[in-house]
Amino acid sequence: MRKTAALCGAICLAWTASLPAQPSGSYKPKRINRVIELLEEDQAVYYTTSRGGYEEGRKMAQTWADYINYELEHGAFDMTQLREFMRGLVDGGPTKSGHRTPTVIATLPVTGLDELTMRTNHWIVQQVLAAGVHGILLCHARTPGAVKAFVEATRYPFAPKARGLGEGLRGSGSQGYAAQIWGIPASEYIHVADVWPLNPKGEIFLGLKIEDRWALENVEYSAAIPGIAFAEWGPGDMGWSFGLLSAHDPPYPDIMAKARARVFAACKANKLAFLDQTRPDDVEQQIRDGVRIGAGGQEAAEKGRRFSKRRMPW
Repeated sequence: MRKTAALCGAICLAWTASLPAQPSGSYKPKRINRVIELLEEDQAVYYTTSRGGYEEGRKMAQTWADYINYELEHGAFDMTQLREFMRGLVDGGPTKSGHRTPTVIATLPVTGLDELTMRTNHWIVQQVLAAGVHGILLCHARTPGAVKAFVEATRYPFAPKARGLGEGLRGSGSQGYAAQIWGIPASEYIHVADVWPLNPKGEIFLGLKIEDRWALENVEYSAAIPGIAFAEWGPGDMGWSFGLLSAHDPPYPDIMAKARARVFAACKANKLAFLDQTRPDDVEQQIRDGVRIGAGGQEAAEKGRRFSKRRMPW
């Protein structure tokens, strides 16, 4: 009897040790997508990057970042690996804030060159969302038509209608695996897997890279398409578009400074979160200026969170 009790105790101890870390404090998440939750509180968010599989997901489940930018633009378009990454996040979670996983926003290998390109490649959007990610960043978003087609590709046909948008293109069957990753029934997933802030209950977070001179010329129109939540100006590619091969970091030449200002102004006019570089020596000023998504390291994020008196654990 004693041996049996000891064995049961050892098994229970081993099982308990294998459980995911519990969230710190008494904070209770209000949403699936913690980026949206933070932005609704006017808090800045910070990200890191990955392109790995299951083990990378387990490791990054406890990342310092608020969201993970999953790189598909230049990395291999491997949906099996992305699905395994998402599964690893679940197995390594929950996060310190109590969310099932960190938010994951994927970049796409297809770019927003024009409407035809996006409509022809809408299947890529469907595949990525079906893996359970929480958002997508469209690179080289050059035309409003491309942006419109992009948003439509992320929505279900029965999603709430919006002026200027056609019927959603996601199909039945896309919800199964993604719902498992989100930890909710598929019947619930199909209603909350919609674009925020167009749908206030939506958990999908869509962004645009206005990162070349062609996209810049249309930014005021592209940023106004319903369903977009954030945008950035992509200084690396923007510089190349103007023939500047090493203008990624400030101080910027006049043409680059004007490009940044134009994208920022379009974001403000349409109430989009603006993504920009943040460093320890400028993160506070960036927050004061209205930057709400920080591309930088952990040191800048820690300083920014303290400055904005963030309540959500990290």
